[in-house]
Amino acid sequence: MSRLETIPSNVPQTNNHSPRANKPVSIGQYLIRRLQDYGLKHVFGIPGDYILQFYGQLEKSPIEVVGCTREDCAGFAADAYARINGLGAVCVTYCVGGLSVCNSIAGAYAEKSPVVVISGAPGLAERVNNPLLHHKVRDFRTQLEVFEKLCVACAELNDPAVAFREIDRVLDTVVRYKRPGYIEIPRDQVEIVPQIVHTYHHHNTGCEDDPQCAEEAVEETAALLAKAQRPVIIAGVEIHRFGLQDKVLALAERYKIPIAATILGKSVVPEKHPLYIGLYEGAMGRAEVTQYVESSDCVLLLGTFMTDLNLGIFTAQLDPARCVYVTSEQLRIRHHHYHQVPLDTFLDKLSSRELTVVQRPIPLDLNPPRPPYQLQADAPLNIRRLMDRLNEQIDDNTIVIADIGDALFSASELITHQRTEFISPAYYTSMGFSVPAALGAQVARPDSRVLVVVGDGAFQMTGMELSTIVRRAYCPIVIVLDNGGYGTERFLHAGDWKYNDVHRWKYHKLPDLLGGGTGYEVRTEGEFNAALNSAWNDRRGMSLIQAHLPLKDASDALKRLTERLSKRV
Repeated sequence: MSRLETIPSNVPQTNNHSPRANKPVSIGQYLIRRLQDYGLKHVFGIPGDYILQFYGQLEKSPIEVVGCTREDCAGFAADAYARINGLGAVCVTYCVGGLSVCNSIAGAYAEKSPVVVISGAPGLAERVNNPLLHHKVRDFRTQLEVFEKLCVACAELNDPAVAFREIDRVLDTVVRYKRPGYIEIPRDQVEIVPQIVHTYHHHNTGCEDDPQCAEEAVEETAALLAKAQRPVIIAGVEIHRFGLQDKVLALAERYKIPIAATILGKSVVPEKHPLYIGLYEGAMGRAEVTQYVESSDCVLLLGTFMTDLNLGIFTAQLDPARCVYVTSEQLRIRHHHYHQVPLDTFLDKLSSRELTVVQRPIPLDLNPPRPPYQLQADAPLNIRRLMDRLNEQIDDNTIVIADIGDALFSASELITHQRTEFISPAYYTSMGFSVPAALGAQVARPDSRVLVVVGDGAFQMTGMELSTIVRRAYCPIVIVLDNGGYGTERFLHAGDWKYNDVHRWKYHKLPDLLGGGTGYEVRTEGEFNAALNSAWNDRRGMSLIQAHLPLKDASDALKRLTERLSKRV
């Protein structure tokens, strides 16, 4: 069993149904209790007739149901919740609900977020003679087969004799691989009490660890580090997902190795740490960081996805002969592949070595001290100055959620603190993630200050999830970057294209429509400063700041990115 798997200590172990109650439990009740074993306290979703019985069980259980406005929003909320809590869940009805949540779950799979999809389905007795039941598409397995492409494990609970075992298998696999799983419950099976003796046993979801292989991998890495004159660490998103931040910092601090992060892994390392050098994004990133990393003679890529955005649209110039690439699923040192070596085992063994590693100097131009923000009250607001002001505001208790587009690229310049969270779909890049994600983040950590940066185009996709946020009296700050359309695409495809324009909303009026929160409309630095100060000190409800920006305004990161991408569009 890999050490990367978290197996709860209180899972059902020895009797036929449950150690917590004298009476037997049904299939639905067993699923709820196993979700609780993994620390799940909330489920997001929308009810429908094929899942109503299970919703009734949820409402009677300690797990709280968080109703959302749309299934895709519920999926995004569950994704953000999972990134913070360690496991998320979304509960929907058959096909019209399940197929609506596919995009959200595809993003969770792509970015390794452990979300469990629970879907109702027509009862087994209803399926006799293959009737045309409502919501059905083609045949009764269509939805299951779709999710088999989007999830690491799937189960249809159509056999009481193996239902408990199937629930265990899916949940164990989701937690092991940090990817979504799918459980489909026919509605006439929810209350079924299996007449079996069930003993929980951990399901082997991968190969067993190989201690000898781990020793050889660490030995080769140690030899590279000992000879290196210019070592560097690139820390990626898996360090977040598997809770390995402290282990990576311990390794870096022991040998004094500088650390960069990828954009998907932003905030994996406190960005005020003396060994932190910035985001590495190939030619998309700052030239000083790019040159420092690519001139290294030993690069430790730890939990890093080799995606196009992470690597600056594949402009990264990393010599494989100088790289040690370690994730939860593979380990490659130069051109040598090692199998069955967990990421945390590798980090522990490497940190325990007695090595003399050259202490590489970090030039001041990698992290130059930023001048204090000087307010120019009457100056028109632009994206760079907006982010400079936010940098003055965020603290250890802030969760920054950035949507796709310049919301993400400009927010990458924010400096995260010791425990600041930075959440964005920076690999899958699905617009509309941020507002539902704010709901998930607030549910997971209600005392945190959640700050959302979202473009007007993305907001128009899913921004009405603010309704749920108002209903539950949460108080995120949502900044809508209002430039009248899809700003990133304007730079990608030069020309005055009308398809990039969106209808102008009065975003700051939405709190009146939704019956809660406070709206602000700002055009200058002074107006934005006043709105941010007021919103930050207001915990009575959500705050929405409509920030008017010039049509052609863009962050430096976006300009660098679109210069590369525009050649392919």
